[in-house]
Amino acid sequence: MTDGSLSFPIVNKVSPTPHLLPRPRFDPPGAFSRDLETEATAYFEGSGRSRRDLPRMYLKGVVMFTWWVTSWVLLVFFAKNGFTATAAAISLGLSIAGIGMSVQHDGNHGAASKRGWVNRVFGCGLDVMGVCSFIWRQKHNTCHHTFTNVQGIDYDLDFGILGRLSPEQRHLPWHRFQHIYLWFFYGFLLPKWVFHDDFVVLKTGYIGQHALIKPTPGKLVAFFGWKVFFIGWAIVIPAMFHPLWQVVVFHMVACFALGLTLGTVFQLAHCSSEVEFPELPEKGRLPEWTAHQLATTVDFAPNSRLITWFVGGLNYQSVHHLFPKVSHLHYPALARIVERVALKHGLRYRSQPTLWGALGTHVGHLRALAKKPSVVASDAIPCDLREHAG
Repeated sequence: MTDGSLSFPIVNKVSPTPHLLPRPRFDPPGAFSRDLETEATAYFEGSGRSRRDLPRMYLKGVVMFTWWVTSWVLLVFFAKNGFTATAAAISLGLSIAGIGMSVQHDGNHGAASKRGWVNRVFGCGLDVMGVCSFIWRQKHNTCHHTFTNVQGIDYDLDFGILGRLSPEQRHLPWHRFQHIYLWFFYGFLLPKWVFHDDFVVLKTGYIGQHALIKPTPGKLVAFFGWKVFFIGWAIVIPAMFHPLWQVVVFHMVACFALGLTLGTVFQLAHCSSEVEFPELPEKGRLPEWTAHQLATTVDFAPNSRLITWFVGGLNYQSVHHLFPKVSHLHYPALARIVERVALKHGLRYRSQPTLWGALGTHVGHLRALAKKPSVVASDAIPCDLREHAG
């Protein structure tokens, strides 16, 4: 756990050099944080379980990548008609989603292993899919995990003019239908990341308003190398065996299955009528970080082993935010600890018992923001990531 303090620069219009402001901080850890850490430590020491380097995690990585390769081979070499090609493409998209949630996610958080090189191998699962892990770690690990649901800082809330996900965001007329049309746009998450977001961040040096750590020459080579690799396996090789238009069509089918899955899992955890959207105080101080995570995150379908396995424990999102460097295989056990300690300290542990219930709270959130009066968001404050990139 961390206090999540960041440096916030104001960008001078004449000079591109950011000017640092006093860093926003969370209140010091209190009794809840201390008790949570104590009970979690007791769980690991008492059971003799390791926080990382679990054999089942390595096996899961093998299973996920085997699923991906098998789906790709079936789609490229064995699908003989539209039905089998569609089924293989959907399977391919779901396998990539599984790698994203169950393999690269742990790796890029440092939760797969105590060994850095093992985490990098797991984390490269994201690069294989065309998304730059160097950029993703800064956007996700630092900005989102630190200031969850804080408008102007948590870049995951930014859906542009298409959606209003936070009460502070500007209301536009078409948002009244966002609970219907946003599901379609969730499906384009991967091509947006691969062919737009990564290049915009690399060119501007910012993730939204967040200052990006300058990539080394080696990271730049890796950035373009992985993009070429992705285009190679996803487009070029299939086009050697099938008409290009068919390759593009079924590539988009796979992308849509992937994007809809990832987008839904992400949104159920943080964009829900169950959670809060704290405003950044003028003095830049927020409440205790652990309490902030409980207030801005909701778990769902905790009793579904299938969902838990497939989404890499991200249905236990509160636990993940509180213990990001612990293997997701521990989340169900840790969730019981979080719930018990939260109750002891009068805090609410948010959890929807079913997937359908979580979907309902997300739709309710979108509809509520569509109907509320327009609230003009204040100017976002950019932040310097150099101290906190994971």
